[in-house]
Amino acid sequence: MTTASGAPPRPDVSVVVSVYNTMPYLTRCLTSLVEQTIGERRMEVIAVDDGSTDGSAEEIARFAALYPGLFTTVRQPNSGGPAAPCNRGLELAAGRYVFFLGADDHLSPEALERMVTMADDCRSDVLLCKMVPVGERTVPTGVFSRSSPAIRLVGDGLPWALSNTKLFRRSLIERHGIRYDETMPAFSDQPFVLEACVRAARISVLADKPHYFAVRRADSSNITYQAPPPVRLRCTERLFETTCRHLAPGPLRDAFHKRHFHVEIFQLFGADFPALPEDVRETVCTGAARLIGAHGDGVLERLDPGRRRTLELAWRGDIPSLCAEIARDPARTPRPPKLGRFPAVRKLMTAMLG
Repeated sequence: MTTASGAPPRPDVSVVVSVYNTMPYLTRCLTSLVEQTIGERRMEVIAVDDGSTDGSAEEIARFAALYPGLFTTVRQPNSGGPAAPCNRGLELAAGRYVFFLGADDHLSPEALERMVTMADDCRSDVLLCKMVPVGERTVPTGVFSRSSPAIRLVGDGLPWALSNTKLFRRSLIERHGIRYDETMPAFSDQPFVLEACVRAARISVLADKPHYFAVRRADSSNITYQAPPPVRLRCTERLFETTCRHLAPGPLRDAFHKRHFHVEIFQLFGADFPALPEDVRETVCTGAARLIGAHGDGVLERLDPGRRRTLELAWRGDIPSLCAEIARDPARTPRPPKLGRFPAVRKLMTAMLG
């Protein structure tokens, strides 16, 4: 099919899939895309392989051969994180909307069709579809309590739903030059999503049924889980920098800062913290204290007692008491680094840590 000018029609939606060693989950992911009811003429899939070594590249090639009109494929050396392949996908995207799908995850058959229809009907710049967890993955729930043509930046659960698994109006992304920070091995989707949501005229939610199935790999082998605490600290600092750049002081900014204290800062003090080298513990504690001192006023007291106690100990620099607090909490689980799975990660992390 071509337009009157002879050019192929512009797809309604470009789906960007950033891939790094995600077999066997990748097969289910790509299968869910070829099964979309929106049809091949209205969508395109841009699969960017970031130097996989587990057969993911071959699986992408197999799907591209079976569905040549649907898939655009890119293979590049490993970059150390999802930011670079996501940016590469954006460069190639032609759709009116762009949707980022995790290579571990999959969609319901009608997901893209229903999202595009709602976004068109509501004139949405950003649209969230209901996510459900598979395995031990956690997903936000509050923002998906009901479908809504328009939600607020704060008050409807959006600060707790900053993953990039959303439908974005591509003209908004391009008009403001919004891109992923390729120097962030972890959390790089959050600054991207925050800026897009701040600049959006309307953010909508499609929540009447699950459309996005978020999968936790059995070995937790992705960069967010594997990045060591000092790198997660530096990436978290970037999150605070982003909120300060795009949101004026006040309730809106505080709501996003509460999320970062509740999640990213608190997770720096998991069960693995007491076993870290002394200098690393000192670095993490000092960095967290700096963020608490700069942004915690009026926010820290709104955390639950357990998190508040942990962060107060970090702010005071009381590492022995902090380690004892962690040891008493059976809910904290370690995330030991396995950096060998990410050949470019060491270089990127070294650059971040100076």
